[in-house]
Amino acid sequence: MVSAQVLSEFFVTVTKKISAPLTLEQAAQRIDNFCRVWTVLEITEMIVLEAIRGVEKHRFSLWDAQIWATARLNQVNLVLSEDFSHGSFVEGVRFINPFLPAD
Repeated sequence: MVSAQVLSEFFVTVTKKISAPLTLEQAAQRIDNFCRVWTVLEITEMIVLEAIRGVEKHRFSLWDAQIWATARLNQVNLVLSEDFSHGSFVEGVRFINPFLPAD
């Protein structure tokens, strides 16, 4: 599964933040491919409200809190991300950084 927010962040990263950016068309094609393979989780009003609680209670940034809230409210117990503390566990959601070297 992937959240709509993560797809949006991917688009910005691959078209603007890497040394050899993709064209808009290339990025759109990749995202279309992802959408065909993965379930895309929408951002709802409940996710936004839960994210705000995550900002207050866990001191997440709003954008990170929205990723956490999307996972939590959709019963996704593992999130792959470099933005959270590797191995942390917050209210049923574990965060793993897939870019860290294997032990």
